[in-house]
Amino acid sequence: MSSPKPVSARSRGGKFFDIKCRKAGLKPDAAVIVATIRALKMNGGVKKDELSAENVEALNRGAANLGRHIANVRKFGVPVVVAINHFITDTDAEVEAVKDYVSRHGAEAILCRHWAEGSAGITDLAHKVVELAESGQADFAPLYGDDLPLMEKIEIVASKIYHAGEVTADKGVRDQLKAWEAAGYGKLPVCIAKTQYSFSTDPNLRGAPEGHVVHVREVRLSAGAGFIVAITGEIMTMPGLPSVPAAERIHLNEDGVIEGLF
Repeated sequence: MSSPKPVSARSRGGKFFDIKCRKAGLKPDAAVIVATIRALKMNGGVKKDELSAENVEALNRGAANLGRHIANVRKFGVPVVVAINHFITDTDAEVEAVKDYVSRHGAEAILCRHWAEGSAGITDLAHKVVELAESGQADFAPLYGDDLPLMEKIEIVASKIYHAGEVTADKGVRDQLKAWEAAGYGKLPVCIAKTQYSFSTDPNLRGAPEGHVVHVREVRLSAGAGFIVAITGEIMTMPGLPSVPAAERIHLNEDGVIEGLF
């Protein structure tokens, strides 16, 4: 029997589950969703420069985004725990609001203080992950089978994970997918490239939107990596780099202490 395998679930599309696990034959036994109170408040409509102020009302609105992530992980048959990545501006009321919300969704949220306390600040989460991984609850399965048409695979991800009401694509995109199927690439999984800020392709549509349209404007074959990429919305497929690298402000002071990390 293999040892339990937990995984941190950060991707909206379940790329780890649907691509990595499929290709490597992995069957995760538990998943960790990492959430921040700041991100949930932003999903609730709070502006970036106001995220440090307590706002339980906005937090409760934005928690729908977290609820969607919990539901999505469960669609793969994997039990889940939520890790609250603690910021010093988080208030007790906000932390309790997240814990209450997650509890109502049948999971547990654990406050993690590893930034301030190192490993000691995350031991509760570690114990919970072990508990879930050894519980035997997991019944992992990818979202779709290998033999489905490529466009149908894209539609399944968009509808079941993103809750889209419709997937559109120009004839050229559909013809390209069919050509790849004819060339022997039809069994490959799909990877959808989209904004990380929303379940839709609109970065300003926060929370847990329903019924939106996902337009596939381009598809790319990654034959070596073993998947098809569907490009949606205004998204860069290369990592975005800052205009001023962080390394320029990191240095050792006269006492030999590193400054400029945060």
